[in-house]
Amino acid sequence: MVLVAAGGGLFLYKWSALGVPLQADNAIEAWTVEARIRFTARSGRPIKVHLAVPLRPPGFTLLDETFVSSGYGLSTAVREGDRQALWAIRRARGEQELYYQAVVYPSGDDAVSKSRPPAVEPPRFSDTETAVVGALIDQVRAHSADIATFTVETLRRLGARDNNDMDLLLGGDRTAEQRARVAVKILAVAGIAARPVYGFMLHKEGRHLPLLTQLEVHNGERWLSFDPLTGAPGRPDSFLVWSRGEPPLRDSNGVRNLRLEFSAAENTYEALAAAHQRAAERGSMALQFSLLSLPIQMQMVYRVVLTMPLGALIIVLLRNVVGIKAFGTFAPVLIALAFRETRLLNGILLFVGIVGLGLGARFFMERLKLLLVPRLASVLTVVVLMMAVLSVLTYQLGIGAGLSVALFPMVILTMTIERMSVGWEESGPREALQQAGGSLLAASLAYLVMTDRQLQHLVFMFPELLLIVLAMTLMLGRYTGYRLTELRRFKAFGA
Repeated sequence: MVLVAAGGGLFLYKWSALGVPLQADNAIEAWTVEARIRFTARSGRPIKVHLAVPLRPPGFTLLDETFVSSGYGLSTAVREGDRQALWAIRRARGEQELYYQAVVYPSGDDAVSKSRPPAVEPPRFSDTETAVVGALIDQVRAHSADIATFTVETLRRLGARDNNDMDLLLGGDRTAEQRARVAVKILAVAGIAARPVYGFMLHKEGRHLPLLTQLEVHNGERWLSFDPLTGAPGRPDSFLVWSRGEPPLRDSNGVRNLRLEFSAAENTYEALAAAHQRAAERGSMALQFSLLSLPIQMQMVYRVVLTMPLGALIIVLLRNVVGIKAFGTFAPVLIALAFRETRLLNGILLFVGIVGLGLGARFFMERLKLLLVPRLASVLTVVVLMMAVLSVLTYQLGIGAGLSVALFPMVILTMTIERMSVGWEESGPREALQQAGGSLLAASLAYLVMTDRQLQHLVFMFPELLLIVLAMTLMLGRYTGYRLTELRRFKAFGA
């Protein structure tokens, strides 16, 4: 249980918290969002352009960002939860273009929603507006129960048609941005922290994406989002928050005809890179001290080695639970490793051919009455010679698959031949062939498991899962019940 808890807990943490991909096809859908600023430089004047850029947008994770500003000085600063980029240059002429590009992907992160709001500052209204706002707040308070319903009721009344009081507050501008701005002031009078939020929907690709406005209100515990046009609570999942409090494009100096355009394109991004980014943001060491930190060549080795416990587990299941007879435990696993290079069908044919010829040579040596070690050495020599001859013959015949016979573990072939000959002599040919067939079946099943791309991915990305494999092996090691083949063997007693 300790092994299962440790392995399962670390697996769940890496999967759910860090986003390490479960699928071998570890590509995720990400969005490349671009802000393009165009303007005409005023001759002879220094230029400064401020642009708000995303900072931990809720529901998204920022993977990468790029600033393109040839010749301009660039600096970024974070103030009160808002991040700004400043481009500056002493002299410039004609049309200028600045770019900011970010790669984001949908995630469950929403750390900003729990941030504390700044102190609420009383807004400025004219005397008439102050009277209208006071009356509005009294009416809204009477028809609401908490901050959320207070906000919804305020937005609903701001959207009322043919209301001169609301027209006065909105100044005839009934856009979502204006409603959000006015609502922020009204809520501030009531002592409620609120702010407009700017962004756009990432549900389709395109250029000239319209900038949309949402309203965020702090209820004392977290920020709540509302649609300023309808008062509907909640923020769409595909809404990318670009800036808070003020529109993205801030004050600028020395420019004219300033324009800001947003465009977005959906593309694929490596999920593993996203997991690394998230681990870095959280200060997690889980991926820093993982197999991914090894050189690529060593990673390739471990992609194969880590599947061997899976093959061994298959052998344990076949022998202890099913009851299949085989030559040893590791021999089928090593044969399965050789099958990785020869492919399954070629490997089976080569294995049967080498073992068959080697068994004939072994029976011939039996007449020489050799001791054990010289006999094994002689069989090994014969096996090596047969492999060499087979490689040459198949190469001359144009059968490329025959060359892969050299990848078979020679010692394992030798021991298989020796065990098969001993079993042949002691228990008869049927028992020996059963064990050889069982070894070949076990090696084939182990090969199918060890070469499964999804399982290879899981044990490499989550090697802690091998702790669960170890726990299963330990549990099967204490199994003393009937094997499946024994149920048939003792069927007569049940009747």
